[in-house]
Amino acid sequence: METWWGASWAISKRRAIILSVEVEGLSLTETAALYGVSKGWVSKLVGRYRTEGEAAFEPRSRRPHSSPSRVAEVVNETIVNLRVDLAERGLDAGPETIQWHLAQAGHDVSVSTIRRRLIAAGLVTPEPKKRPRTSYIRFEAELPNECWQSDFTHYFLTDGTDTEVLVWLDDHSRYALSVTAHLRVTGPLVVDTFNRTGATQGFPASTLTDNGLVYTARFAGGKGGRNAFETRLNELKIVQKNSQPNHPTTCGKVERFHQTLKKWLTAQHPQPHTLDQLQAMIDAFVDEYNHRRPHRSLGRTTPAVAYRRLPKTGPAGSNTGPHYRIRHDRIDKTGAVSLRRAGRMHHISIGRAHTGTAVILLIDDLNIRVINTNTGELLPSPHPQPQPRLPTTLQKMTRPEPRWGLNRPGFGRGSGY
Repeated sequence: METWWGASWAISKRRAIILSVEVEGLSLTETAALYGVSKGWVSKLVGRYRTEGEAAFEPRSRRPHSSPSRVAEVVNETIVNLRVDLAERGLDAGPETIQWHLAQAGHDVSVSTIRRRLIAAGLVTPEPKKRPRTSYIRFEAELPNECWQSDFTHYFLTDGTDTEVLVWLDDHSRYALSVTAHLRVTGPLVVDTFNRTGATQGFPASTLTDNGLVYTARFAGGKGGRNAFETRLNELKIVQKNSQPNHPTTCGKVERFHQTLKKWLTAQHPQPHTLDQLQAMIDAFVDEYNHRRPHRSLGRTTPAVAYRRLPKTGPAGSNTGPHYRIRHDRIDKTGAVSLRRAGRMHHISIGRAHTGTAVILLIDDLNIRVINTNTGELLPSPHPQPQPRLPTTLQKMTRPEPRWGLNRPGFGRGSGY
């Protein structure tokens, strides 16, 4: 920041330079050498004085004439309104979520700009840096129905009745498969909701839960053998996975879903008086969550799109599982993606209209499907075309043929070479 004496000195120097030329009659070169500045700057000051008069003595503002990247005031208002609206509805209202909603309306605004606007409006309190995301060990199923997570949480009715909400969540897509409210979650109830969900969505290849007695009897002292849920999984040949005791982060996806659900329920008015009213509110939330709420972990797409854009897998007893490769790629500037098969690079032409689009490739030998990552749309793709081989002369330079063939006497099999 320029101090008052610094500003005064700058004005005095400009005045002295201009007066040296205009009053004392010194040349531009002499004045520049006298004051230790460039001849061009002396010329600019003198020209400005002859045009503007004494205003040339004052330093000019360094503010740019235009700010193309500055966010319009109407967009700033939209950011604040979105924050307030989403928060009042009990939905996520962070900068990334607001950016997604702005993009749907045609506004391209960065996350950092949105965060600054929210801080300036007093809607966000800056916090010190948290633990970096890269420090967490994350896992995610590659296909829908590869793994289902399940758990239940509590929610109180207005009369103080404690209810329990049972959730079945797809690990790959975070798609809420089943969310039901009950007075108490029991073992038979877990099996019943699991069967009904599997009948409509297909059964999973595995499940991941905590060690509650409704899910497993492995910590019940060995009395009674398998419980109802374990018996059902064994019948369907579904792999059962359980978290280690005191490690809730293993089932972090369904735990995070509970937090989002309860935040939304708490924001609703009036609060539910009966179990049926609670279930109706849960159904409304699940519809919003699956189909209209962008999910940060899914690249800002919805769980419904992520659940349907890839083929579902299933139990080993009823499905041999995928026998293909899965690749995540982006269409290059030529409108194609590349993959290697049998030691050669192949190109799949999609079209220049899709340049830069993030895609998922389902590869089964030469049967390849290209899926838009964000929308789940199946893009047209011909058979892959092999990359042209190098010219013969260049091939000989890079990999010369052997000078002597294997049929030359003394160089056949058993010759010791």
